[in-house]
Amino acid sequence: MANYYDIDDILVEEEIVSVKFLKEASGVGIDPSSEADFIEVDSKVELPFWLAHELQLRQAVSVYVPPCFNQKTRLEIQADCASVDLRSRCPYFYEFGCKIAPIVGDRTIGVLLLSAFRNRYKEILTKAHTAAIAAGSKFWTILTNEEINLYETAQSAMASFKKWRMGGPRFQIASILGRKRKPAE
Repeated sequence: MANYYDIDDILVEEEIVSVKFLKEASGVGIDPSSEADFIEVDSKVELPFWLAHELQLRQAVSVYVPPCFNQKTRLEIQADCASVDLRSRCPYFYEFGCKIAPIVGDRTIGVLLLSAFRNRYKEILTKAHTAAIAAGSKFWTILTNEEINLYETAQSAMASFKKWRMGGPRFQIASILGRKRKPAE
């Protein structure tokens, strides 16, 4: 876990991933529907990412690529990235992708994340600077948590810019410059 006290990091690591056990495991109550607390080799189980990561480090499991990074999602992102609902697939799409990529060994996840963010970034900033509040709230439904933070920051920056531009004098004289010098004797 990168940041122990970060609630977003905790929620990212709670994402469910599918794993295949490479070793037998006994005394584990992973599957509540199972009568025995025993997992055989080649059993497919769904675990939270933090547990799958620890088991993968011990070479007890192999982790599958999560469904939010499947071929269907990749094709949708390539077709029209700005309209893809990434939030429904994974609320922390980018952060989870950065954590899962080295675990599953899929180098294309990094390329997918970069192209998705690069294309959606422009759309997010454009909507943040031009959209009304009502239109913006509809747009929020497809954004990941990272993108929502970006959207809010862009709106705040635009509001601060407008406030600066419309309010008060354009240039302010520093207080030290307003004082007159004492005559030299």
